[in-house]
Amino acid sequence: MTKKILLLPGDGIGPEIVKQADKILRHFIDTGKLDAELDSALLGGCAYDETGNPMPEETIAKAKASDAVLMGAIGGWQYDTLPRELRPERGLLGIREALGLFANLRPAILFPQLASASSLKPELVAGLDLMIVRELTGGIYFGQPRGIEERNGERVGFNTMHYSEREIARIMKVAFDIAQKRDGRLCSVEKANVLEVSELWREGAITASKNYPDVELEHLYVDNAAMQLVRAPKQFDVMVTGNLFGDILSDCAAMLTGSIGMLPSASFDENGKGLYEPVHGSAPDIAGQDIANPLATILSLEMLLRYSLDEQALADAIKTAVNNVLDKGFRTGDIMSEGMTQLGCEAMGDAVLAELH
Repeated sequence: MTKKILLLPGDGIGPEIVKQADKILRHFIDTGKLDAELDSALLGGCAYDETGNPMPEETIAKAKASDAVLMGAIGGWQYDTLPRELRPERGLLGIREALGLFANLRPAILFPQLASASSLKPELVAGLDLMIVRELTGGIYFGQPRGIEERNGERVGFNTMHYSEREIARIMKVAFDIAQKRDGRLCSVEKANVLEVSELWREGAITASKNYPDVELEHLYVDNAAMQLVRAPKQFDVMVTGNLFGDILSDCAAMLTGSIGMLPSASFDENGKGLYEPVHGSAPDIAGQDIANPLATILSLEMLLRYSLDEQALADAIKTAVNNVLDKGFRTGDIMSEGMTQLGCEAMGDAVLAELH
């Protein structure tokens, strides 16, 4: 059955980096390895420039009709003075809401060739391949009641952390499914020794594990998990955690890799449809100069093929191709080191494509 993939190039360096992923997709389609149709649409600043709306209804309709969405980046300094509801970021938040994207995947991947870029010792991080699954639409960020009010003559701020059994069950299903496709190990992170909501979270993890006898489940308190991430990060395969803890731990894990220009991400709905994007921003200061690093976008495509389209062989081929390119000493400016060969955005995309050929 033909799959539909929507491309949202966006703003800044977005069109340049998405173009490189587009070339790889068309290679797979033209060689008969992938049965898919490609389409594109406007989101963010480019959509505002064209339509006066950062999230056009046509884009939402196309996204809902697609099996997966690949986005470049959105935003730029020229939009900072717009009313908040018209800024590019509202387009991103809006499409997440429209598609019901509740599960966020943030891998921390460190190719051995780039180990010296990390702030940790190379032997601790070389070959790191960790996936953090973060619940994206619940927890303390969205809990009610919340606010700031006066009590006994002083102002008091308050927020509410809560998770329902259904919310826990659906994020656990995503995490266990991913662990099955990786090394079969899942670490659930919470604070069950202090928080009742974490007690329920742990119960939900244990309940879900009964449907996955091939996945090894362990539990860690969030403070210990943070310590272990910087002590011995390669002990982990997949982590699953709530919104607040996931926000903190995913950024911590991202910096273990040394370069944000290499990191992909994904957000899922309950049916497995995903929106995939590099972690980095639109970098308007280098847009159009052919110096952006497209590898995070290419690795986002790898995730799209693996998790939304279940094309494991093609995903593996992309990962191998990126590894081979790095082995040959090709680097973009953000990951450049002495003795390597610096390439522009287009040339780096072509180098990955050549490996796939």
